[in-house]
Amino acid sequence: MTALDCNKCWAECLDVAVEVALKAGKLVQVAAKQEKNVSTKSTPTDLVTEADQQVEDLIISTLRDRFPSHKFIGEEASAAGGKCLLTDCPTWIIDPIDGTCNFVHSFPMVAVSIGFAVNNELEFGVIYHCFDGTLYTARKGHGAFCNGIRIHVSKEKDVSKALILTEIGAKRDQDTLNIFSGNIMKFLSAPAHGIRIIGSSTLALCLIATGSAEAYYQYGLHCWDIAAAAVIIREAGGVVMDTSGGPLDLMSRRVVAAGTNEMANYIVHQLQPINYERDDIDQGVQK
Repeated sequence: MTALDCNKCWAECLDVAVEVALKAGKLVQVAAKQEKNVSTKSTPTDLVTEADQQVEDLIISTLRDRFPSHKFIGEEASAAGGKCLLTDCPTWIIDPIDGTCNFVHSFPMVAVSIGFAVNNELEFGVIYHCFDGTLYTARKGHGAFCNGIRIHVSKEKDVSKALILTEIGAKRDQDTLNIFSGNIMKFLSAPAHGIRIIGSSTLALCLIATGSAEAYYQYGLHCWDIAAAAVIIREAGGVVMDTSGGPLDLMSRRVVAAGTNEMANYIVHQLQPINYERDDIDQGVQK
């Protein structure tokens, strides 16, 4: 396939991703008004509903019909023992309902996230905010958009003027909570303008892309939480990296994102790490 052919093909894939994200979002909206059958995965705070599986089935079946040779990484399939293996093959990375706890409580920060990678490189991302209808899209080399309008990150470099976002993660043992609260205290003592936790990694990362916040960090998220958002942030002019300061490792379950390198590097140097097993371990995802 020539470069021109690839360009046309990935553009078509992006168009289909937008269509299926909107369709999935409508399913989430309907499910949000119904009684929810809630169960847990690895911990009492790691929630899953029937809607998670239904939405993922809708997304994957639709995409597989259009692109039968492509590979898929989905949150619920991975939770059931499927492997998270990113190869050179075109691969869709899907979070059917990001913010499941929010969804259960009708807290309006819930999103459908669809990322796409080729040759181990993220090509495009689509994130749909199910409750307010906001659509974020980006393709490598083509910019990032919110409802069709170009978006840009904040260029603030001074942490004392920053709003920082994070998430708690599923692990709630005392040692993990001590590290988590200790990291927050470092930024509050900087002092940053504030810390926010909204319960949806993908939407928090989109807020970095729009310049509504300056930085984001998290330990314990998964590849489907970051794949689409990483493209959106980069195309909005921001940076996405590993918490060590190195390049982003999609399977590492840790990330720092910011509008500027200076802000990202400041965050990196303040963090005490929290250890989670990788997404691509042999036995599949372990929560």
